[in-house]
Amino acid sequence: MSHTIDVHKEFASFFKDKNLETAAYAVSEKLAEGHTCLNIARYNSDLSEQQTQNHKPIEIDLIRKSPFVSERADVVQPFILSNGKLYLQRYFSYETEIISKIEQMIGEEANSEFNGALLLKHKDFILDLFSDHKVYDGFSAEENINWQLVGAITAMLSDFSIITGGPGTGKTTAVAKLLAIMYTVKPDIKIALAAPTGKAAARMKESLMAAVIRGDRGDDRLIRELNDDMRHFNKLSASTLHRLLGYQPGTHYFKHDAHNPLDYDVVIVDESSMIGASMMAKLLNAIKPTSKLILLGDKDQLASVEAGSIFGDICLTQDGLMNTLSAELANLINTFIPNEKAGLSAGYVFDDAPNNILQQHIIELKKSWRFKSTEGIGGFSRAVINGSVPDELITKPVSQTGQYVKVCNDYEAAELTNLMDEFKAYITEEDILQALKKMNRVRFLCAVRSGRYGVPHYNKLIGTYLAEQGLLKPTGSFYENQPIMITRNNKEHNLFNGDVGLVRKDTLTDRYMAYFEDGESDRGYRAISTTFLSEFTTVFAMTIHKSQGSEFNRVGIVLPNDENIPLLTRELIYTAITRAKERAIIFSSNEVLKAGVAKQVERASGITNRFLNPQK
Repeated sequence: MSHTIDVHKEFASFFKDKNLETAAYAVSEKLAEGHTCLNIARYNSDLSEQQTQNHKPIEIDLIRKSPFVSERADVVQPFILSNGKLYLQRYFSYETEIISKIEQMIGEEANSEFNGALLLKHKDFILDLFSDHKVYDGFSAEENINWQLVGAITAMLSDFSIITGGPGTGKTTAVAKLLAIMYTVKPDIKIALAAPTGKAAARMKESLMAAVIRGDRGDDRLIRELNDDMRHFNKLSASTLHRLLGYQPGTHYFKHDAHNPLDYDVVIVDESSMIGASMMAKLLNAIKPTSKLILLGDKDQLASVEAGSIFGDICLTQDGLMNTLSAELANLINTFIPNEKAGLSAGYVFDDAPNNILQQHIIELKKSWRFKSTEGIGGFSRAVINGSVPDELITKPVSQTGQYVKVCNDYEAAELTNLMDEFKAYITEEDILQALKKMNRVRFLCAVRSGRYGVPHYNKLIGTYLAEQGLLKPTGSFYENQPIMITRNNKEHNLFNGDVGLVRKDTLTDRYMAYFEDGESDRGYRAISTTFLSEFTTVFAMTIHKSQGSEFNRVGIVLPNDENIPLLTRELIYTAITRAKERAIIFSSNEVLKAGVAKQVERASGITNRFLNPQK
């Protein structure tokens, strides 16, 4: 008979210290859940009345007696006790490195070659570049501010900066215009683009080029302003963080670090909420002291699968202070905003010194160009992230035109069939590129991996339904018109975990080929023999976690019929809803949906507090 090994118990027993045993078990357990440390007070308060052998109250005084615990960062022991939190030494070091490097970068800004005087020399160019910003009746005063310009200028003047915002708020457009300014004032500037995953990196480059070519509202203003600088954009490529830093297989080390930093003036990273503590520390250490790091992401999305919610924790330092700037910086920015209604008012200016070192280094874009904030997907997702979805929003009848969110309590409602019917479009489309695009218009997103409400069940359900319609014959490892997702990086064929492709037979060879969109190919796609693919899954449905960084016209969101599942949180539901550009259908009971929205991801971390209270 096989026995399940309790890895946390094995870890705790390794130290052979009764004073530490319960705490060591809890630290290991929390690390597996994505926390970088154990918040002892929170842990004790959360204990249920019925305690188990491994879950007992933890006494800090007992922990202090352990020879394996230190309260000083310069004394190396397996565990560090700091400000009521117990860390593994490695994760305390990651936090320390992240904080120290960001503080160092901000401290160097006074010596930067990029300053207000330099921007003013190019005032006409910047004014014209952002002149497409419009003020609309019906939008709040906050939404009408030109936050894209504010984000671009602050990033230009900062060595460390964050531009955050929900889907459709224009993060990519802000960066495209920022790059236009950088190439104008310094044509030989060296810029790197990166993202945590291959899929996110590819989408970053595609989105950036789309923003350059179309402009923010579909015009050609930006491309006209760039003229010869388009060659700089064409040379830009986006890579994974592992590739950028030079991952050395079989080790925890990278080619580029503090001793061999990256040879770039600017590093821009997209989907930064997906970066864990370890990778964030390694990234920051590889940035030259004189270089810039710009992080892009949605602070309200799911955190990294790895331990640490660093991006969100850094943004939390601006709670109540977000987008507030010094009078000097606000006045400089307003010189580039002719329309007073689009400029920064006194409410966004602080009087004295910044409240913390990160103030005015983090800008949140407030206006969604994709969704209205008061209705449809925009209104529903805002209610979710605010932690409460009222009954009238759930039960309110939706228009069958435009974009919307609809909640279906019946998992077999007509909406299920309607969504499955959407897949017919790609199957009947003969053109491969168009079939790929149509295939990615619809996707089912599951909160859990397995079971009645999990990914395999829905992949089988949809495949069977389409087979009954005479559209598919889902037999064997590969079959005609099978949608697949790569589940492990395949560097030899330039495929990455999360890449989605379409299987079809080549009419000349009668062999199955997998087709993937490829913006660098003249055809818009590339073909790879399925014989080279071993790590993949069918992908009518995928987990919400896997969907991060993706967009679909319509999504079916499947929540389990159990409100007590820990991972069911507002961040998960928000991420799922905002993958949809047109319609999001949520299959869930009202009770489960509301219970999930009421729960928030709270990963134990010291990042926020250590930035706000540097002495601790």
